[in-house]
Amino acid sequence: MKKHRLANILTGTLLISALSGLAQGSEAEIARKSAEFTFDSISAANGEYLIGTGIYDITGPAAEVGMMGFADGKQITSGIQMRLRSRAFIVGDETKRVVVVSADLGMLFQMVKLKVSEKVAANAELAPYYNEKNILLSATHTHGGPGGYSGYFLYDATIKGFIKPHFDMIVDGIYQSILRAHHNLQPGKVLINVGTLDGVAGNRAEIAYNNNPAEERALYDGNVDKTFTLIKFVSKSGEEIGMFNWYAVHPDSIGPANTLITGDNKGWAAYLFEKEKGTNYLASKTFVAGFAQANEGDVTPNFAFGNAPPDLTLKGNKGLENAVLKQYGKAKELYDSATEELTGSVDYRHEWVDMRELYVESAGRKTCAAGMGASFSAGSPLDNPSPAPLFESGTTVDSLSWQENAGGYLLSKFLGGIFSVVWKETSSAEYKDCQAEKPILIPTGVAHLNFNGPTMTPQIMPIQLFKIGSLALVAAPNEVTTMSGRRFRKAVVDELASVGVKYGVISSLANSYSSYLATREEYAKQWYEGACTQFGPNEQAGFQQEYVKLSRAIVNGTDIAPGPTPPDLMKSTVDFTSKVPSDSVPKGSDFGSVIIAPNASYARGEKVSVQFWGAHPSNNYRTQDSFLVIEKQVEGIFIPVLHDWDPETTFQWTRSGKTDSRVTIAWDTSFAEAGTYRVRYKGNRKLLLGGDQVFEGTSGAFTVN
Repeated sequence: MKKHRLANILTGTLLISALSGLAQGSEAEIARKSAEFTFDSISAANGEYLIGTGIYDITGPAAEVGMMGFADGKQITSGIQMRLRSRAFIVGDETKRVVVVSADLGMLFQMVKLKVSEKVAANAELAPYYNEKNILLSATHTHGGPGGYSGYFLYDATIKGFIKPHFDMIVDGIYQSILRAHHNLQPGKVLINVGTLDGVAGNRAEIAYNNNPAEERALYDGNVDKTFTLIKFVSKSGEEIGMFNWYAVHPDSIGPANTLITGDNKGWAAYLFEKEKGTNYLASKTFVAGFAQANEGDVTPNFAFGNAPPDLTLKGNKGLENAVLKQYGKAKELYDSATEELTGSVDYRHEWVDMRELYVESAGRKTCAAGMGASFSAGSPLDNPSPAPLFESGTTVDSLSWQENAGGYLLSKFLGGIFSVVWKETSSAEYKDCQAEKPILIPTGVAHLNFNGPTMTPQIMPIQLFKIGSLALVAAPNEVTTMSGRRFRKAVVDELASVGVKYGVISSLANSYSSYLATREEYAKQWYEGACTQFGPNEQAGFQQEYVKLSRAIVNGTDIAPGPTPPDLMKSTVDFTSKVPSDSVPKGSDFGSVIIAPNASYARGEKVSVQFWGAHPSNNYRTQDSFLVIEKQVEGIFIPVLHDWDPETTFQWTRSGKTDSRVTIAWDTSFAEAGTYRVRYKGNRKLLLGGDQVFEGTSGAFTVN
């Protein structure tokens, strides 16, 4: 906890510097300086690259929107514990550049990737260097963010629709982080360090994992991937500008009863690292720390702690504390001891593949139109078990025989009959045979909302591979299981060894989302991960075949056909989420007026809580801003020291009557310095005739001893 305490103590001085806004230089000035660096000024063979980092807010609607990850319709946003960020990193050699983004999102949906690429293509400054082929967007997979930004029915269903303002904000936030990284480009080097991290994660699908060949399992130390790979960005002048790491663990240390937006364990670890490095979230150029996702498909942080509680404190949620501090600690250890420089060319390959008809040579068969299996309804033990599953984990075609499970057999036939009335293909022998052991619960690759509309989930998948010197990045548009990731990494590194690649990482949940990806052997057991492997038993082999193809193209210097174009869903989305007609306050009150005032004084460690009459936070997301400010009195002037992105504060919204809102701002003072403070609330009220109006409210002063 010492590092956490240090980060919080530093917060005050760090955010005082934020008052200077963009004192480090305007966007135009930074862009001008970055343009001075040409490809001729670096030598990748000698470990010299163009490097740049950028960060931007992507927090989204903080009230009355379903959250992504647990698929629990009752988990609806009601405030903020920690803002969500998009973190972008650019590396370039003499001829090529790549962009790697880690976003604090539940999933990185395909339409987000397409629209970010379109915005980049529309910018004459960016278009010559970046496109969908060399932009890799990935999600951390936090289970504490708002949803409604997919466009595909299955992923928007529990949210009650597609929320275009939220989608547009995410697209623009990711784009802005890339733009900032581009403007911050400068000559520098990239250091790599690889270690192992124990005691954070466990395998939640051991029965499925143990079905992998014994000789293959014997090659590895355990049934989860403990590899922690970190790269460190240092400018030619010696300035440390960023860090990026990949480690496999689900960010679901905070359970579905929580309704405050949070980055969960990876977002919190990134916050601690950035605070120690002096990150200023309001500046266009600042240190950026990305805690990216790897092959976490069957990996839980709750293995030794039971189902995750809704507790948002490190002291109260031991599983969260364990996952946050150990990831942060390992990143700091590897960062501080990194000495090996990446050297060699930057390269990339990308293709779109229709997974309904990919021929897998090793299997002698094609992959399948997508389908979610019966065990999908059971959820996953230790993370999101269903309270009332239609089928249990491990439900296969054989286990649904009349003799073994008469009830399940009848239910399966009933559900299959309903779907086949409209989509006859779902009952075809060819479709069922293609999915092998999987009894289809939802035929997502066949069922359409209307006959001309998109399927429930995407069928055309992006397959992408990056080479940054001696490091390979495998971008997988799914949640890759431990052994699937190990197979991918070995295959790619073996193929690229001849061009100097020694290290490989799996960038999971990248560029699109097609649920899970299990090995053929794991698939046969039809646990949750296998049931969610949408494209059938040969999906993992099919993806591996394509990654090998991309690797060989890099080695041979040959191009890859782009493949079929995925559909644009923007005209086929629906939105049934509740809307804000207008905001009001009780007669005699004002927007921002205090309902519950703070005490006159607090001992350090006590919680400060102030309640205001407010407005709906969806009126304005306050992107790159804050709904709350904790202000400290210094020489007679109150200055900001904490915001709604600091995890010791919470911003909570509740409806009062039909159009009134109560806003409660709380602050855990465990790490506060002694002094006099006050709480400021910033909001936007929606007017009955349209538009919104900015207002603020401020509490009385109080002391922390």
